[in-house]
Amino acid sequence: MISLSPAAPRLAKLTALSVGVAFLVTACGGTSTPSSTETTTSASGISCPAPGAAPGSTAQAGAGGAVPPATTITETPLKLGSLLPTTGSLAFLGPPEIAGVNLGVKEVNDAGGVLGKPVEVIHRDSGDTKTDIATQSTSALLGQGVSAIIGAASSGVSKTVINQITGAGVIQFSPANTSPDFTTWDDKGLYWRTAPSDVLQGKVLGNYMATCGAQTVGMIVLNDAYGTGLASNVKSAFEAAGGKVVAEELFNEGDSQFSSQVDKVIAAKPDAIALITFDQAKSIVPLMTGKGVKPTQMFLVDGNTSDYSKDFQAGTLKGAQGTIPGTFAKDAFKQKLLAIDPALKDYSYAGESYDAVNLIALAAEAAKSTNGVEIAKQLKAVSETGEKCNSFASCVTLLRNGKDIDYDGQSGPVTFSDAGDPTEAYIGIYEYQDDNKYAPSKEEFGKL
Repeated sequence: MISLSPAAPRLAKLTALSVGVAFLVTACGGTSTPSSTETTTSASGISCPAPGAAPGSTAQAGAGGAVPPATTITETPLKLGSLLPTTGSLAFLGPPEIAGVNLGVKEVNDAGGVLGKPVEVIHRDSGDTKTDIATQSTSALLGQGVSAIIGAASSGVSKTVINQITGAGVIQFSPANTSPDFTTWDDKGLYWRTAPSDVLQGKVLGNYMATCGAQTVGMIVLNDAYGTGLASNVKSAFEAAGGKVVAEELFNEGDSQFSSQVDKVIAAKPDAIALITFDQAKSIVPLMTGKGVKPTQMFLVDGNTSDYSKDFQAGTLKGAQGTIPGTFAKDAFKQKLLAIDPALKDYSYAGESYDAVNLIALAAEAAKSTNGVEIAKQLKAVSETGEKCNSFASCVTLLRNGKDIDYDGQSGPVTFSDAGDPTEAYIGIYEYQDDNKYAPSKEEFGKL
């Protein structure tokens, strides 16, 4: 059985978070606010910081009445495609992402559309890297004349289609890609994302495990662009905080047996274990708990922080924690998403998908064009210096009145770099309950 040793003097040498983050309390807790020095102690001995102060909300920029009419432009209507997973190892992310896209399109059209014309969206499955579905779906979307494609969710899948999309003069806008490789990709200025690079998620997770008292960490890692990139940043941050990675076991997409990786990690006797996987966690978690690993020693990531209430016995994951880029979904936003998809159970990357639609639509308004290349030229501008606003209706009102805008959305503040990356973002930390569903715990904010 893995057991945590008591906090040693070495723990006192752990450095502060290197991304300048602050623990923030979830909005769904009680009214009391513990101090930032309080801790909650798990049964395994890992002691994680308790939530701190609640995050400030983005100021609303009201539309000031009816949305002004669009300038008459002889452009074809804005047509969007989505390339999001309905099959494969990330299929659990598809419903919230698709709901976010559909809600964004609905609200844009409720406000009169883009350049006075309704926006159309065409959905296609991305599959995963084991199939060629994404290439086929991309060809179909490009053949229907889309100006932008929202997706893919998987960084590995996006790598298979990014040149196809951007080479056609079409924007690729991912709500969930986190691989650092896209920052320097030769994409002709047409690749954008609302999810931050794993440089940030990796720093947050690595530092967070250290603040929870872990001095050694083992990792089980998906051997693809997402998994190895995130693992590298987790390792760098954890070691910079004074910890040591004692085991790092890889597996490939499509593998179904993980006993070897689990056994090697457990043999290294780490204080904590980071699972950097997709839905392979459904097979890995029972192997670990069956060998005595406590759930409070497990740290998950955005690729596998999901609802496991139908997969595991009650209590299997109680106390395990996971990170997901983006701020916690607000109740009002959840209700809007449920009106779009009443079966929705997960909200991961819904805000990033919704924001992608709004940013593309606003950039089209600013460009007075539905051409992908022209829209891309305005995406950075609508995300930075200007009057803050956080809905299409309020933002487009400002634009049509000749104002510069700074869109901040449901995923948090959005300010793009020249490379199309968010330069600042929240990372949400979630904790699993007895029913194997995760609940918001705390948020960390960082800049890249």
